[in-house]
Amino acid sequence: MTPSPRTALPQDVAGYALRLGDDALILGQRLCAWVTNAPTVEEDLALANIALDLIGHARTLLSCSGQLDGSGRGEDDLAYRRTERQFRNCLLVEHPNGDFAVTIARQLAYTLYARRRYAELALSPDAALAAFGARAVKEVEYHHMHAAQWTVRLGRGTDESHRRMQAGLERIWPYTAELFEDDELTARLAADGTVTAPSLLREPWEQEVAAVLADGGLSVPAPTWQATGGRSGLHSEAFGPLVAEMQSVHRQYPGGTW
Repeated sequence: MTPSPRTALPQDVAGYALRLGDDALILGQRLCAWVTNAPTVEEDLALANIALDLIGHARTLLSCSGQLDGSGRGEDDLAYRRTERQFRNCLLVEHPNGDFAVTIARQLAYTLYARRRYAELALSPDAALAAFGARAVKEVEYHHMHAAQWTVRLGRGTDESHRRMQAGLERIWPYTAELFEDDELTARLAADGTVTAPSLLREPWEQEVAAVLADGGLSVPAPTWQATGGRSGLHSEAFGPLVAEMQSVHRQYPGGTW
């Protein structure tokens, strides 16, 4: 993505692109673990295609971040040559897959957020973010449909599938609040109109989630504790092994070409 004139500081846009890119990269890595392990061959293919879309999003956003922060780092540098504490993804996307219902609950929460976030980005005065948002929102629409359909299917299915889907929602719900946290970076970008403040996306997101759950005969989990820290580089215990696996080939064969 080529930097364009903007009122926002390039470093701020770089930091924001890094967050979104890390979200997509880490969730894509999590979904790859379902390949050959999904309930059906069709789901193997569906989740693999969603993961490929997410990794494509990450490539664009990480490249943009490396160009704008002045470091000259490329997508591979940012994906494979950072430590755990240097990643800025939210904790939701690094949450372990659990059973299929947990993964679907995580997908529902994230895709409804991403769809709304990317639609807002498509209207950004920043040309790079707007171009990405306009393209990515079309792909995330499919991701949302997949997650919503499975949520309803499991909710309306057997007693066991309903129980598992509700349990999956309860498990991931504390990790959703971080998606809507405002901080100094988002405040600066929202002040000049580059992005919409995350907190403003929460109410419409809650309404969309509630509608899907109602269709599946499921309940919105009651608020409990709230996980936070991912945007500051404070990650869960499960994150280290994920990063190690993702970076293993690159670190074993530095500079390798394929």
